[in-house]
Amino acid sequence: MSAERILHMHFGKEGGAERFFVNLATAFGDRGIEQRFIVRPGRIWRDEIAALGPTIESEYRRISPKALWLRWQVNKIMREWKPDVVMAWMSRSSRLVPAHGNSVRLTRLGDYPRHLKNFRNNDLIVANAPGIAEACVQLGWTKPVKVVSNFVRETTIKPVSRASMGTPEDAFLVVGTGRFIRRKGFDVLIKAVAQIPDAWLWLIGEGDKRAEMEQLVQELGMADRTRFTGWVEEPMNYVAAGSIFVMPSRHEPLGNVVLEAWQADVPVVSTRSEGPSWFIRDGEDALMCDIDDVDGTLAAINRIRTDDQLAVKLREQGRARLDADFRKDAVVDAYLDLFKQMKR
Repeated sequence: MSAERILHMHFGKEGGAERFFVNLATAFGDRGIEQRFIVRPGRIWRDEIAALGPTIESEYRRISPKALWLRWQVNKIMREWKPDVVMAWMSRSSRLVPAHGNSVRLTRLGDYPRHLKNFRNNDLIVANAPGIAEACVQLGWTKPVKVVSNFVRETTIKPVSRASMGTPEDAFLVVGTGRFIRRKGFDVLIKAVAQIPDAWLWLIGEGDKRAEMEQLVQELGMADRTRFTGWVEEPMNYVAAGSIFVMPSRHEPLGNVVLEAWQADVPVVSTRSEGPSWFIRDGEDALMCDIDDVDGTLAAINRIRTDDQLAVKLREQGRARLDADFRKDAVVDAYLDLFKQMKR
């Protein structure tokens, strides 16, 4: 018997990992699976899971009265609701996985763990890229570890009007999406686009480094051709309005935004970070450049900018790769098969 009830525990913020969490929970709901959630308070995406099942909101600080109350709530759910699967998202949530019950207990990792101590109550780990699974084994994990990658949510993409963003219709438009934190490398992208006088830049997302990025844009004299959108409900609508998508990450375990750009039918440039180096075929479905390489990023952008045939090839091959290897049904089936295999 496959999973009929899943308890999710997720204490992330706002970013690509959180979008996939919502995507997968929605897909489970479409399969008729009952779900409950424990998430951090005040998440922008909170309403997107509201219809999927009851939600408890908690910061989950390990040593606090609130943590004791939350553990009591988890134990009550385990005792009364009896989930078939307890699914923690990322290392921090794994500390809350109960040691008892007949549920399949797993952590879904979208990043490299630093240690294994939070996973002691897990039956298995699911990684979204082979490098993460290998890292777990190297740290000493001896229980099952499986690789199940991501999919992009199915949606009708409606490109945002450039006019609504104060951008010329005929401009060469570079788009980047993600959390504004150092590891995402948006400073490199800004410096590269600054060297293309007639190129415009849209940065889609939010994060701690936004003020620094806005200051850099000012210093480089490109504020009049750069737009910051903040968090948006559907980034692919913004990506689809672009001429090119660039992912400049210094560290990227998978790179779900690349998959979204392929679905938005836009040619891609990516750094040779961990995840993209696994699934991108350089020169076939995207162009790759070295991490922190402003000149290399600029050169890749200009190759696509000046070669229409290359742009068409990258769009076509990117979409073909997405359809072949990152389909929703295949990913959901892989999870459900795994739950069935691990059923106690």
